[in-house]
Amino acid sequence: MSEPVMRRTQADRVVGLSRAPALRVHSPIAKALSLCSVLSVLMFTSAPLQAASDDVSQYSVVSAKAQQSLLLDVASLGKRVVTVGARGHILYSDDNGASWVQAKVPTKQMLTAVFFIDDSHGWAVGHDAQILASTDGGATWVKQFEDLEREEGAPFLDVWFKDRNNGYVVGAYGALLETTDGGANWADISDRMGNEDLYHLNAIVEVKDSGLFAVGEQGVMFRSPDWGQTWETIKGPYEGSLFGALGTDEAGALLVYGLRGHLFRSADFGTTWQAITLNTANNGPLEFGLADGNRLADGSIVVVGHGGTVLKSTDNGRNFSVTNRADRLSLAGVAAMENGNLILVGQGGVHAAAPTGADLGQQ
Repeated sequence: MSEPVMRRTQADRVVGLSRAPALRVHSPIAKALSLCSVLSVLMFTSAPLQAASDDVSQYSVVSAKAQQSLLLDVASLGKRVVTVGARGHILYSDDNGASWVQAKVPTKQMLTAVFFIDDSHGWAVGHDAQILASTDGGATWVKQFEDLEREEGAPFLDVWFKDRNNGYVVGAYGALLETTDGGANWADISDRMGNEDLYHLNAIVEVKDSGLFAVGEQGVMFRSPDWGQTWETIKGPYEGSLFGALGTDEAGALLVYGLRGHLFRSADFGTTWQAITLNTANNGPLEFGLADGNRLADGSIVVVGHGGTVLKSTDNGRNFSVTNRADRLSLAGVAAMENGNLILVGQGGVHAAAPTGADLGQQ
């Protein structure tokens, strides 16, 4: 049995996910928690998969408490911040997080990740192998794709686009999908990776001047110097699950992170790795899982995770300060607001924070 996967889903930002018979898990808090909602492995076909119509869509219920519900990812686009999570909730704010509007969303399934290529065009992915798209900055969404036969609703866990046309989605059981027309059609290209054990893929990111990098269960790593056309399996520094990856402002440099506070940095597109030491103020080495990260407009890097963990680096990931928020709520995503403060999402919904991660007024 493999090491339990703890990733973006919910109540803990992580739920144990075992590869041998996994039961459907409804606990929300880690992207990979979603992984636990799969029963058996179905092989993907190589034929292009057509975008889903909107005819059978069930729209997310508008709720006054959506801002406090489990949220798993967040993106900033100009003056707007968009966040996604449980029950198909997508919310956006145009006033630095002071107020939030719930978007019209054609699903009630948990959404695990969101990505915007510009101020208007974005995509969100989640359970039931769903892919949603927006062309108005996240105010309204359409369902581009879903596959109800895929592992009893096995989730997609991350999405990345190079431009408005070309993008990739990764997810449970080694899922890798590609579009070249903005999501009108999606093709399953999972066989491009040498992922014979069908390990869950938790994240896909761009590495400056180098290509794409994907990480997942059991510490698996894959890199693509030709931006997704071919993939190479990388021997990683850690055999535990990795929940995220993040490119830096330096060419070829990236971070990967996951279980028990493990954080590694590479300066050569994953060929070699350095473990980054993370020490808390009073309790020694950090042992909380790390779930998500973001590179902010000022060049700093913020990584968040369980136990209210907020890490910040101002030297492209070589060193990090460590903050554990007083509420200890697990965090699943982070983005910067226009005023420089942070929006943290996860357990308990949206949290506005100072640049250090501390509650506003307590920094």
